[in-house]
Amino acid sequence: MQNQCYKAIIRIMDRRETEDKFAKVRERMLKRDLMGRDITDPDVLKVMGEVRREEFVPDSYQSQAYADGPLPIGIGQTISQPYIVALMTQELRLNRDCEVLEIGTGSGYQTAILSKLAKKVYTIERFAELSESAQAVLGRLGVRNVEFYVGDGSCGWPEEKSFDRVMITAAVPKMPEPLVEQLAEGGLMVGPVGGGGVQELIVCKKRHGKIIDKVICDCRFVKLLGKYGFEE
Repeated sequence: MQNQCYKAIIRIMDRRETEDKFAKVRERMLKRDLMGRDITDPDVLKVMGEVRREEFVPDSYQSQAYADGPLPIGIGQTISQPYIVALMTQELRLNRDCEVLEIGTGSGYQTAILSKLAKKVYTIERFAELSESAQAVLGRLGVRNVEFYVGDGSCGWPEEKSFDRVMITAAVPKMPEPLVEQLAEGGLMVGPVGGGGVQELIVCKKRHGKIIDKVICDCRFVKLLGKYGFEE
């Protein structure tokens, strides 16, 4: 009995030590990689400090969970670097009345960030394996305001619906027309546009049915495969 108690205490101590370690690197990420650059939205910073990125990366990359760079999550896909996640989120200017369409669920990390700032998130993932993994993690973390769909994200949400915000988390040759159509009047859409190894991160606003866009910065994303994306 004493031996079992001792092992239980050691497990608790190990878990606390791990949590403390992540807390320190999470704080460093906030100060150096986000606040130290151009992330100023207090709500975005708060959520980036709350959502545990280590929950969304493979065990073999746990030690790099808060490094400011992308990490592989399998099937040739990646989890975006924290700075880009924060920047894209900030550019959407979210509020609790927004319904957001996310193209590319991936690990579910960006989904989790959006879910804490918006009314509801609708997220599409091409790979069922990634969608199922993200659903499991988000479910474990108690996220309830997300609806998932497996399919071609470049075609938009499968039902007739408009969205206040749209986020594309993979590179597209141009903003897919179905997503432009599903963006509500006055809504914002952000995503990487361009081919090759480098794209431009663009934020668009829909005004009188037309898109007005602005280039934010250069970026690197995996390609969005699909009818209105890149060919396989």
